[in-house]
Amino acid sequence: MKIDRKIVIFWVWVAVIVGALYFYIFQNDLITRQSDRISDLPLFWRGLIYLVLGCIRGAFFIPVTYLILLGLVFLPAWPAYILTMIGVMVSSMYIYNLAEYLNVDEYFKNKHSKAINKLTNVLKKNELPIVIGWSFFPFTPTDVMCYVCGTLEINIKKFLLGIFIGESISCAIYIFAGKDLLLFVTKSIFGS
Repeated sequence: MKIDRKIVIFWVWVAVIVGALYFYIFQNDLITRQSDRISDLPLFWRGLIYLVLGCIRGAFFIPVTYLILLGLVFLPAWPAYILTMIGVMVSSMYIYNLAEYLNVDEYFKNKHSKAINKLTNVLKKNELPIVIGWSFFPFTPTDVMCYVCGTLEINIKKFLLGIFIGESISCAIYIFAGKDLLLFVTKSIFGS
């Protein structure tokens, strides 16, 4: 009996999400204890954990903003920023390539052919500005753009450059302004 790898990947993905939800809802005290243990780790290990999470989060459609909030708790601003950008670039690249492997292009072409044709024409003319803009704006999911660009076979160099420019600006705002805001709130609540 031949096992379809796509089906296995899909069910592993579902199992990880269901498992994460279970731990979040029913084992919250375990998560709290583990986060306390992570806080006690040296910076190198906290950074490595953050980097791994940053590289895999895109496969589960977890927005980078949630990871940044986590990073602000466990890491100084500059390491959080650098590791976030590495994670964004790694996850963007494999999502771009994963779109073709999972035949997402066939799904889009069959279900939304008119919209895909229109989007293809717009993207082909303005690849870089659209990818930068999409990556920069906070309420546009960058991972979706990665899938779309992968299915439309947008030039990967322009795609990665656009992701880097857009995400580096928005992540810098989140991390550096967020760190200052977190310090302000902490000082306001707990004093200096």
